[in-house]
Amino acid sequence: MDNGTETKTGDANEAAPGFLKRWGPIFAIVAAALIVYLNGWHEYLSLSKVAENREFLQGYVSSNLALSVLIFAAIYIAVVAFSLPGGAAATITGGFLFGWLLGGIVTVFAATLGATLLFLAARTSLGEALRAKTGATLQKLADGFQENALSYLLFLRLVPVFPFWLVNLAPAFLGVPLGTYIIATFVGIIPGTFAFAFLGSGLGSVIDAQKAANDACIAEKGPEACPFSIDPGSLVTKELLLAFAALGVVAILPVIIQKVRGRKAA
Repeated sequence: MDNGTETKTGDANEAAPGFLKRWGPIFAIVAAALIVYLNGWHEYLSLSKVAENREFLQGYVSSNLALSVLIFAAIYIAVVAFSLPGGAAATITGGFLFGWLLGGIVTVFAATLGATLLFLAARTSLGEALRAKTGATLQKLADGFQENALSYLLFLRLVPVFPFWLVNLAPAFLGVPLGTYIIATFVGIIPGTFAFAFLGSGLGSVIDAQKAANDACIAEKGPEACPFSIDPGSLVTKELLLAFAALGVVAILPVIIQKVRGRKAA
């Protein structure tokens, strides 16, 4: 009787580390995201909050540039790893606070690191289990994706059609190699990141214009009828979206050519 009890206890002790290793990363990310949401911290990831605290932020950056860069990078990593809203606003803010070049560089590295952490957590906790349940269907999709994983991922990164968090997670379920994922993420987000960082470098004039319009609205209708806000979407032009689409076509072109050649050969 004692031997049976000891065996069960030993099995439980051996299973505990394996359970934590597999599910610990995704549980930690979900728990951290819940803490952020419950405390309302995600609400600070907006251009309106940046405008409200403009003088403080610019003063702090000018006095503590290195520390400001580290804090911004840490926040951006968390935004991506926890799949929080506000990635576009954060990228624009980086350009506003540090200039388009430094802001763009820091954002590219931070976004790549955050996306990689989410990818690893999802692959460790959910990837194998999902593939085991879906069986041949997902495996067939994964095989097709892996044949041209770099081109597909570059296309998904360059064309802003799918949410960033979805593009971070999907490769984990499709068995994309870590190296391919990192390269495609790093290279694929460069054009969009620097475009938004460049928009951010001119955010000061946008804030001034919006505040002037808001003051005029308050004088006419009162403060309750004129809430101050800045929408990142209002800074994005059709020309910018078309440029991203063109880059996406270039990225996916090798796959299209390969498919056409394969059909002709068949």
